[in-house]
Amino acid sequence: MPIAIAPSGRELTVRKVGADEKTKRHLQEMGIYEGGNLTLLSSVGGNVIVVVKEGRLCLDRTLAGKILVS
Repeated sequence: MPIAIAPSGRELTVRKVGADEKTKRHLQEMGIYEGGNLTLLSSVGGNVIVVVKEGRLCLDRTLAGKILVS
């Protein structure tokens, strides 16, 4: 499921990042990669705030729609 519709407050595993290689590399540097874990804090209008490692990241709806989690 896309991260924007995932349940808040639970640890999720990234299953697929459907972005171009440059974007995938950038996300990986921030800690978002296939097989990695993150926690969804909130989702409003498709924009999301996630906790990755010990930091918070805000992702716009376009980018959040490309990240599939379970």
